[in-house]
Amino acid sequence: MIKYQLKCECGKEFESWFSNSEEFDKLEKKKMLSCICGVSNKISKQIMAPQVVASKNTDNNKQQAVYKNVQKKLEDLRSYIEKNAEYVGDKFVSEVRSIHYDKKKARNIYGHASSEETNELIEEGIEVSSIPWVKKTDS
Repeated sequence: MIKYQLKCECGKEFESWFSNSEEFDKLEKKKMLSCICGVSNKISKQIMAPQVVASKNTDNNKQQAVYKNVQKKLEDLRSYIEKNAEYVGDKFVSEVRSIHYDKKKARNIYGHASSEETNELIEEGIEVSSIPWVKKTDS
């Protein structure tokens, strides 16, 4: 996101947010920008100094601590799943459906499914979860 200070030919100045600088240019070219005066659509960008906030070292340390904590919890979750569920790999979707519809013996399984496949399973009323699968660390 980028914030621009804008100026209308009528003299009014105002701010507006854009997803990127190209978005402003595209909207300006199509004359889709309008002033708060409601009359003109001749809007120009003004020179702005970026607001850069220097992060304190303590903030950086806190972020790193949070990241390490989350990473550890995800590693623990992966370890738990690997110990308590059967890996079915790319057959995950068919195995889940087989357990749900064919009433195969219920068991804990894990494997691979695309987000589309996962959404289809959920729409069918099959309970599944997606988790971030972090790489194992050596430390």
